[in-house]
Amino acid sequence: MATETTKSDIKDASLAAEGVRRIEWAAREMPVVKLIQERFLKEKPLAGLTMATCLHVTSETANLVIAMRDGGAEVVLCASNPLSTQDSVAAALVHEYGIATYAINGEDNETYYKHLNAALDHKPNITMDDGADLVAALHSTRTDMLDGIVGGTEETTTGVIRLNSLAAEGKLRYPIIAVNDADTKHFFDNRYGTGQSTLDGITRATNVLWAGKTVVVAGYGWCGKGVAMRAKGMGANVIVTEINAVRALEAAMDGHRVMSMLEAAPIGDIFITLTGGMKAVARPHIEVMKAGAIIANSGHFNVEIEIEALEEMADGKQEVRPMVDEYLMQDGRKLYLLGEGRLINLAAAEGHPSAVMDMSFANQALCAEYMAQTAHTLEKKVYAVPRDIDEEIGALKLRAMGITIDTLTTEQQTYLDSWDVGT
Repeated sequence: MATETTKSDIKDASLAAEGVRRIEWAAREMPVVKLIQERFLKEKPLAGLTMATCLHVTSETANLVIAMRDGGAEVVLCASNPLSTQDSVAAALVHEYGIATYAINGEDNETYYKHLNAALDHKPNITMDDGADLVAALHSTRTDMLDGIVGGTEETTTGVIRLNSLAAEGKLRYPIIAVNDADTKHFFDNRYGTGQSTLDGITRATNVLWAGKTVVVAGYGWCGKGVAMRAKGMGANVIVTEINAVRALEAAMDGHRVMSMLEAAPIGDIFITLTGGMKAVARPHIEVMKAGAIIANSGHFNVEIEIEALEEMADGKQEVRPMVDEYLMQDGRKLYLLGEGRLINLAAAEGHPSAVMDMSFANQALCAEYMAQTAHTLEKKVYAVPRDIDEEIGALKLRAMGITIDTLTTEQQTYLDSWDVGT
């Protein structure tokens, strides 16, 4: 499928062979996407459609876009995060799989948006986002492309928040499925994937010992729960900060200390933001952090940490390890920011394990198929993943794991469906 004319902007074409090996390794742990790919090859449900995808350019994403290509779509990929791109994977997608790719690890802000616009220049019919940057561009600077769009999907919590805001204002111009809200996505990707990969990224960047550390987790959504659970399992003392009373109560009942960030700031050793909002760690918190504190973000955008305040409050800054910037504060304290405040699990590590992304990307593939079939009947709203898709993915994953479950007998089903059978 590779072609010399495939459009791209990548770092180094010579990395393609390494990229193929990474893509094939990830495929071993992605049996559900593989089953969908095999069906797509036969049925071509995406034939005639152009899909613009703004996702983390990793080996797992590669298996998704290859499956959609095999489903008949013309797929173009750009990066949803400058630090998450695996350059070898980008090279392989272009030169071995014939998929237009615009992504370079470490690209600056200008290049990021140049790549995003290059993807939109392919005149897509369906968008697939991780953070809603494609949608934001289409509703602001690239409205010229809206007429050709029939629908879209969104991968992550932050993106869904943005889309819901757009829809609430009555400005959303096409229907979008919130893939993030599928049970087979957020229960597993957010909890187990983010939980493991966040600690992995921080460990790779710092080689810190987790046991005995006081770890402050900002946000107790599914991602925060995963990080708190894994940090606790590694022997850390976990503090949770929240703005939601129910989630704060849940964190307390799960055995974590719960307090405000201002209370936690002077006692934390490691701070991890996972709120989906901005300034979870802000100037007042930075002012009272103890010397040696480590600050990392595992939410989608780096606005979760007030980096501008950190820069203003410091007398100097130096990179002391890859992905570790040391800030010398005016009072002599040294604080450490990881991965420029970007997603630490992708900036310093490899993101979620392939087995977790298997379910997330199975949702993306099947929701793209659903959009191709039904978008013309949908209102311009944000939709949940259809329940039958969620359940199908759960069943396929169990089958791939060799796990069998019970099914209801006719008698049991009749009992559950009846109102007049009881004690």
